[in-house]
Amino acid sequence: MKVLGISPLDKDASASLVEDGTILFASGEERYTRKKQHAGFPRHAILAALEATGTSVDELDEVAYPFLDWEEEGKHIQRAVSEERKFYAEVPRPDIATLLRVADARVPQRTEPVHGLASPNQKMVKPLHKRLAYRLYGLSAYSKKVSLRESAAWGQRATAAHKHWSEDLQRGLADLGLTDKLKRYDHHLSHASNAYLASGFDRALVVTLDGYGTGLAGSISLGEGGTISRKQRLLFPHSLGTFYETVTGSLGFTPDRHAGKIVGLAAYGDPAILGEAILAKFHQEGSNYRIFDNLNSYFSRHIATRFPMIDVAAAWQWVLEQVACKLVSYWADTLGCKNVVLSGGVTANVKMNQRIHEIEGVEGIYVYPNMGDGGCGSGIAMHASWKGGARDPLPSAYLGPEYSDDEIKSALDKAGLPHENPGNMAKAVAEKIHSGKVVARFAGRMEYGPRALGNRSILYHGREPEVNQWLNQRLGRTEFMPFAPVTLWEKRAENYLGLTGAEYTAQFMTITFDCTDHMKQSCPAAVHVDGTARPQLIKRELNPGYYDILTEYQKLSGLSSLINTSFNMHEEPIVRTPDDAIRAFLDGRLDCLAIGGFLVDAPEK
Repeated sequence: MKVLGISPLDKDASASLVEDGTILFASGEERYTRKKQHAGFPRHAILAALEATGTSVDELDEVAYPFLDWEEEGKHIQRAVSEERKFYAEVPRPDIATLLRVADARVPQRTEPVHGLASPNQKMVKPLHKRLAYRLYGLSAYSKKVSLRESAAWGQRATAAHKHWSEDLQRGLADLGLTDKLKRYDHHLSHASNAYLASGFDRALVVTLDGYGTGLAGSISLGEGGTISRKQRLLFPHSLGTFYETVTGSLGFTPDRHAGKIVGLAAYGDPAILGEAILAKFHQEGSNYRIFDNLNSYFSRHIATRFPMIDVAAAWQWVLEQVACKLVSYWADTLGCKNVVLSGGVTANVKMNQRIHEIEGVEGIYVYPNMGDGGCGSGIAMHASWKGGARDPLPSAYLGPEYSDDEIKSALDKAGLPHENPGNMAKAVAEKIHSGKVVARFAGRMEYGPRALGNRSILYHGREPEVNQWLNQRLGRTEFMPFAPVTLWEKRAENYLGLTGAEYTAQFMTITFDCTDHMKQSCPAAVHVDGTARPQLIKRELNPGYYDILTEYQKLSGLSSLINTSFNMHEEPIVRTPDDAIRAFLDGRLDCLAIGGFLVDAPEK
């Protein structure tokens, strides 16, 4: 059975072609249009999937889409708005004014910028007084009105958006002659499916957490014997995704794109300053939680202007970890599950994933490589085409297009770039890196999802902590997380602690680990201020050319890790074609380009 899976069109639209539960091709539309997190019908990605797999439109059994019809979604949205009103009517508001006053008294004086940040909120500021605390935290009737008004406004916007994207989907499918094959599904079933069906676990606790999807902000399910049974619905607007997006926007970043920056910032702050106050926004009963004023951003905006941004980030991160871990712990114990699988945009939070892995009783963990909505198309297509029973884990995320050396040579010649064919590419690249050169690598099939895993990557040695500043400047990026390392599989225990049960998901850079002293000393550029790193563990059978570069580098340096960051310029998608790679190579002022079988040195200025 062949199924074309299309992810939601509102952002990061993608297409996946799946046969009997196996992904044959998957790619995001952004890589074709060069528009970050492309919104709209993924026509280019669909055509690429059909061409790459030699599939005709007539051979497709189904087109799977992970949202219901817009009118049905509208009903779910209105139920979510009603849930907000019911919550305020039933649950007493928390007494948090005291917590805020305690927090104010503990604000430290910070005169030095952190990680190059220079901001007014790095300094001592006037504490929040009681009246403002009451207004911001919803203890007044006014704040309740604002929250309900914002909830109603969100409902109207969300319903209109679903109608718009549903019409766009219908137009796109009609152009391709696929309208009659469309089948719609519950959004969180798509997340649950990619997490469970790609994990390789026969029995696992399936946790999905995101902003919104078919009336929910998350779900808890049991995956067993190839089937998924839902145990709990986490109702919107009580959304951890919205909770985290709100503070991301309040700190001056793009909410649905830059949450990773908040994770990085949080390590510099003290969660004790504001953590308990922020946690008071949550009303928790057993495994269920609900959040006061989650669609009202006034509170986080005011907090962000009155406290150091690193402490604000630290508080939100700490609360996210606390709530998520309590939820997972409850259900893992209730269902007797030792394995946990995760999907949904919130699970892009690699530090939260580490905390979940550290829960007592959790032995195995897996996070789907394309955990956000961009991965929903592959998830629901796996669900629709899988015939049941045990499954092998997803072999790799190398599921996109690839280019021949003839195509690559043509692009190099067109750009007027001299190139050579080294007899031993891995050794030549390793020597460049060991000598202090920044090397971009373009080879094989493009990665599916947000992480570059060696085939569209920039590589550098990790001995130089300052690389996080100057290379990001070259690439036009502003990042607070260090670059991630790639490490030889055989050397994993030498560099990271607490790996057991997470080795497989660590092949996809979806979780952090505490680093050993050896890693901190030998590869400091990849170790964050909190002593963690987000590694990619690489086996030779997964990617021989990439693995061999590390092996040759180890022969030269004695070290088993390199820096691996995505091959793209700031706010651009990862490169797809040889032309994309050449342009990013030149614009980023990189030293060397290893592209297919060719090695290119930067032109002399």
